[in-house]
This record gives sequence, C-alpha cells and structure tokens, in this order.
Amino acid sequence: MSTDLMPNRYVPGEVPVPEREAVLIARRDAVLGSSYRLQYRKPVHFVRGEGMYLFDPDGRPYLDFYNNVPSLGHCHPEVTAAIAEQAARLSANTRYLEPKLVDYAERLVATFPSGLDRVVFTCTGSESNDLALRIARLVSGGEGVIVSSYAYHGTSAAVAAVSPNLGDAVKLSPFVRMVNLPGPMGVPEADAAAFFEGEVRAAIHDLKRRGIGVAALLFDSIFSSDGVWVDPPGFVAGAVEAVREAGGLVIADEVQPGFGRTGEYMWGFERHGIVPDLVTLGKPMGNGFPIGAVVGRRAAMDRFGATARYSNTFAGNTVGIAAADAVLRVLQRDGILWRVVDVSAEIDAGLSELAQRSPAIRAIRHAGLFFGVDLGLPGQDAKGRRNLALDIVNLMRDEGVLISTTGANEDTLKVRPPLVCDTGHAARFLEALSTAVQQISAIRS
Repeated sequence: MSTDLMPNRYVPGEVPVPEREAVLIARRDAVLGSSYRLQYRKPVHFVRGEGMYLFDPDGRPYLDFYNNVPSLGHCHPEVTAAIAEQAARLSANTRYLEPKLVDYAERLVATFPSGLDRVVFTCTGSESNDLALRIARLVSGGEGVIVSSYAYHGTSAAVAAVSPNLGDAVKLSPFVRMVNLPGPMGVPEADAAAFFEGEVRAAIHDLKRRGIGVAALLFDSIFSSDGVWVDPPGFVAGAVEAVREAGGLVIADEVQPGFGRTGEYMWGFERHGIVPDLVTLGKPMGNGFPIGAVVGRRAAMDRFGATARYSNTFAGNTVGIAAADAVLRVLQRDGILWRVVDVSAEIDAGLSELAQRSPAIRAIRHAGLFFGVDLGLPGQDAKGRRNLALDIVNLMRDEGVLISTTGANEDTLKVRPPLVCDTGHAARFLEALSTAVQQISAIRS
C-alpha cells in the first residue's frame, strides 16, 4: 500500500511552474490550511468549464476524464439555469412547506426498488454516510461496521473512522472490520462470491465475540478506491445476507456509482442484484451543487425519526433541490444511461486493443463509465508500477487530458469522465493514453 497521502500531487521545487502559477501557489500557501494539496506534478490552473472541458487562463482546453461530480458536464446550461432561477426566487430549508422538495423526493425514490421509499437530504456524501451509520446503529443495536480494505466513505469524524483509504495517520474505529475483496486477492471469479461471504462472516464472528455487534456492511458498489473491482456481478449477495442474519443493515454507498455511472442501471447496487436497506448519495446529484441524500426503508427511517432529530440547515434547501431536479430530468429525458453503455463499450474496446500492443497494461475493469486500468511492465515491483502510473497520468495532463490513479498501490488508472462523453471524446482519450504508454514504455524498456 502506498504511504503517500496523495501520490499524484504538486511538490514545491520538483518541477518548474510559470511565474503566474507560482505567484498563485505562494498566495494559496500563505492563507490555506496545509491539508490542501494541488493535483498533478505541475498544477493545472482553470478559469472556466464547459461540457467535457476545463479551460486555463490562456484558453487551452483540457479534456476531463476524471471528474464525476459534474456528471452532466461542467456548467450544464439547464442545471445552472435552474440554480439561478431558484436562487433568485427563494432559498429556504425543509422546515417549511415547499412543493418542489416533495416533487423531487417523489421522483427520486421512484428510481429505486419499491422497498426503498423514504429519503432524508444532506449536503454531501460524507454527511450521507454519517447519517446512514447513525440510523444503522440505532436500528441494529450494534456498533460494528464492515468495510472493504481500502474503502473511502468521507471526511467527517465518523466516516473517516471507517475509511482505511485515508492513511495510517487517520485512525480507524475499533468497531471497524476490514475485509478483502476477491479481485485484489487473486481469487477466480467462480469463487469470488464464496470468498467475499467468508470474509464478511469472519468479521461478523469477531464483532459478536467481542460484544460489539454488527451495525452495517458499508460498501461502494463499484469499489472505486480499492481499484474499481466490479466483477463478477452479484459477488456481494452472500455477504449481504450474512449481515442481515446477524441483525445488521446493508448500506450501499452510491456517491461514486450512482446516477447512471454504471450505464445499464441507475444505481450500482442493482448491478449486483441486491436491494440494500440504506443508500447514500452525493457528488453527481447536483452536478456540482452540494447536495446529498440517504434513501431507505420506511421502518428504519421511522425508527430513527421517532428517537432522534435530524434537521440540517442547508440539506434539502430549495436551490439544491432545483439543481438535483434538473440533473434527474436530463438523465431521464436524454437517455444518458444508454449513452453510457455505448460509449463505455467503445472505450473498453480501445483499451483492449491498446493492451494487446503494450505489456504496460496488465488488466482493464469497468462498469459503465468508470474504468480501472492496472499498469506495470513485466518484472516491475510495486513502487515501479506506481511510478509508471503517475508518469502516464502526468504525461496525459501535459497533453490536455485529465485522469488520475486509484487502488492500494495507486498503480491503477482511474478513468471516470462525465456521462455526456461521446465518441470523439473517447477517441481523444484513447489517443492520449496510447501516446503516453508508448513514450513511457520506450523510456523504460
């Protein structure tokens, strides 16, 4: 596992930067907290976004194949118009009657399986996971939370404590149990379900033996921070049933895979053929406007609501609801999910063709428009593979195409373009990646 908290970052003095950016970096460092980091070895400076592109002060476009927050593309005209119109009319919270809140809530829960029919709004995915854990602990009576071994679920104290991805300096709760995924452990797909169920049952046994009990299995249904381990579909099903047998709830973290990212399904958990007890939403829900939610079963929501008050001043505010409503309307009206299916197939085919030509590509995994591409030349150790991935990411940045890395060793390319990606964008990405791979392979061969 990489010990660097953000390997793909700017390190002062490592690479020269133009004076304009150097001055801005110095101003940042003089006023912002030191926990902030700039991405890429040579920072990117943006002043405008439109669709699939971000633009620097000189007007140079960068093709964005990394940001899943603006799922409909940067500054989508319908979403920005909805935000502006609502902000000019009324910005209020959920303590007052307001029909658009109810209209959107009805439309949102209608996209879920019938048992998931209640929603509570939040501002971020972190808040959503925080609230979901509170509900699960109250309903189950247990405290233990089971997560994958390199999971990331947010930044609040409660969810940072269940996010091993944040590094050793961020201490995990003693009530957390990490489980291995079958893919990274080299388990054949035929044995994946049994392996994962066994991992979860062992965690359940340990939690019960120590008197902690089981509150929840919390998982990102695309396992993005673990390296995008998406297959085989359904491998989580046995583990889901094991948690329910133990009295725990199943929480699907849809902050990354939700709202059509996987293509055929609106929600990533549907790809696995399961129905969770709680679903957490965030990032793409407002296309950049901060809004999130927890969708769940009525019984769990009623139990929590009867004993605890949850009134978040900005969660469910009318401006956020307007943004989210516009996002959902465009997704459904424009058939975005099927567009994702078609374009992701083109990207997959292009990556597979590139892998046949280059030994640097070890494996390709994806669900819809979320790809994980494992890198490493024959005989390379973990550090070499990580450096190779970072070199490729930064070469592509220099060529005006943005991606990043993921996985425990950060040697997996993370590719997740906005869902409005088309054939031309896919071709540009594949061209830039092919060029970068050829350059690095020539240097290191």
